[in-house]
Amino acid sequence: MDLLELERIEDDLFRGASPDTDVQRVFGGQVLGQALSAATATVEPDRSVHSLHGYFLLPGDPAAPIVYEVDRSRTGRSFSTRRVVARQHGRNIFVMSASYQIPEPGLDHADPRPDAPDPEALPAIPPSPADDGEDALWNILYRRWTAFDIRRVPDTGPERRQVWLRTSAPLPDDPHLHTAVLAYVSDLTLLSTTLIRHKLLPHKEVQIASLDHAIWFHRPARADEWLLYDQASPSASGARGLATGRLFTREGALIATVVQEGLLRVHPAP
Repeated sequence: MDLLELERIEDDLFRGASPDTDVQRVFGGQVLGQALSAATATVEPDRSVHSLHGYFLLPGDPAAPIVYEVDRSRTGRSFSTRRVVARQHGRNIFVMSASYQIPEPGLDHADPRPDAPDPEALPAIPPSPADDGEDALWNILYRRWTAFDIRRVPDTGPERRQVWLRTSAPLPDDPHLHTAVLAYVSDLTLLSTTLIRHKLLPHKEVQIASLDHAIWFHRPARADEWLLYDQASPSASGARGLATGRLFTREGALIATVVQEGLLRVHPAP
């Protein structure tokens, strides 16, 4: 919540901080969530974001604040569009467009939620710190992202990953905050899905970095209640990989679709 609460410098100009961390670059989900928070602060409160498209241009410096400038591209009777540019050290590190809509009735259908074990039936503790391979990477995730309760679904096959997730404590009843938190967490495990079928590890065996990230928000949901993140990778080529994700409520409602493309450069063999 502290990360997503921005300082308003002046109209349409905001500043965000980064946590005290040992990582060398800002987590992409943080920039995504902060940019969405900045855009939402300039939109009428009765409108909710239904889609966003972001491009990561440069690695963010976790030791420096990030300035977000919002352009009010359009405010119509039903839709509002905003463009956000994130800057550090005088350079653009991220750009995002987001579209908002007033509540409207209409057609309603959705894919069903895939089968998955109940989240409470899955272990809440990380693997042993002595583990290597993919378990070592999950240890890092559990240590650094303690704001989330994440339960990994085992044995999902060579082309798919499923996790249950929610915040580790209740959030206020602010739907815009819940949406920003969902944008943040959508970047946590998605891109590494591109490496599952190749049995390679991010950073250790492959240079991996987010290039772009898109989310379509279909239905409202709370980020402090269990959500199933069903992820897959339909393609990898040209040193890039594509990953798709779907977020479902525990009751089975499809709330969001996520698509991300990232850089995948395999390290040469020693």
